[in-house]
Parts: sequence; C-alpha cells; structure tokens
Amino acid sequence: MISLIISESALELVPYELEDHPSVVSHARKLGKHSSEILLDNSWHFAAMKGIKNEIKRGRPDIVHFSILEATTIPLYLENKLNLFVHTIDNKVIRFGKNVHLPKSYHRFQGVIEKLYREKKIISNNEMLLEIKEQTFSELLAEIKPSKIVGFSTEGELSSYEKIAAQISDNSCIVLGGFQKGHFSDSVQNKITDLYSVGNESFEGHVVTSRILYEYEKTIFM
Repeated sequence: MISLIISESALELVPYELEDHPSVVSHARKLGKHSSEILLDNSWHFAAMKGIKNEIKRGRPDIVHFSILEATTIPLYLENKLNLFVHTIDNKVIRFGKNVHLPKSYHRFQGVIEKLYREKKIISNNEMLLEIKEQTFSELLAEIKPSKIVGFSTEGELSSYEKIAAQISDNSCIVLGGFQKGHFSDSVQNKITDLYSVGNESFEGHVVTSRILYEYEKTIFM
C-alpha cells in the first residue's frame, strides 16, 4: 500500500482575525452560520484575505476537492491500495477511511468539511469515514514511516510520470501540493527524499494526482 499526502492544502476555516470582515460576515450570514464555522474561500473572501500571511497558498478548498475526487474514484483507492491524507496549511490532517465517497458537488463538499471541523469525526455504520486532528507534516510522516517520499515541484529533477511511477514501491509516500501558487515550505520540502518536476509549467494538483496515480496503477494492475 502507498500513501498520498495532499500537503499544505488551502483548506481551513476562516481564521479569527478575519471573522469580522464584512465580506466574511455577509457570506456566513447567507449560509446561516457564524464566520468561524465556514471555510476560507478566496472566491468569497478575496477582500478580507488581502495581505494575510501566505495569501497565495490559502483560501482554495476547490483545489483540494478536485484532488480528493481524483484520488478516491480510482481502482487503487477502491481496492484499498492507497492511504489518503490531507495536510492543511494550518497543520491539521484529515484521514480518509475505506471507500469514502465525497460529494462531487463543491457546495456539498464544503458542508461535509465544515461538519468535520465541527465534530472532528464523521462516522457511518460504526465505521470512521473522515477524521481531522492537529498534526504537522513531520508528525504524519513519523506515523506513516514511508520507505520513500516522492514529491512534485517545478524545483525538482525533470522526469516523466512513467519513470517516476516505476520507482514507487510499496510503502512509498507521494506528496503533492494542495495550494494554487508557490512552493512547499522548507519544513515539507526538506522531508522529501525524491523531488521531481514533470515539466517547465506548473500543473494543477488534480492533474498531477490523476496522472501519477494512473501510471502507478499500470505498474501493479497491468
């Protein structure tokens, strides 16, 4: 079994310092929730987010949603050969149980994640579907204990999906960024043992997710 970490993901609740901003208050009111209970979303909270720390790596839960859908709707995951984790920009980790099917609708996904933040676990038929807890990237790796950590960045060694997949063995961990712009922080990148680039352009996370997992599937299923 391999692991996939969508790291430093732009997935978080509205931080305390932005809760009273008019754009956030207005959006929360439309949803019938308090500002502190909704996801930070650049589409709605652009004005509030101007100038905040790591602005370009925050407020894009839609990017994370796309990557999760790519990872959880493929044979690798459905046959329990993939462990999926979402590590967030504010050092929380979301764990996925077996055969979790998140909504394809973004608005329903948003509701599920906001419920997860509120209740910490989502359980169905006595099985844990989703769980969130405070945990750093380094702490998660210490728990997983992967034999190899493969990361993707434009700063990595130029290669191809096929060549990279051929080097991924059982108990490896794949690390992809869950943010729209920028690079991994040093605390994440320094833990990656094999850093690769798959082109001179920066591709969206869900594209890299789908292509590397498909190439890896070919090495074990075909």
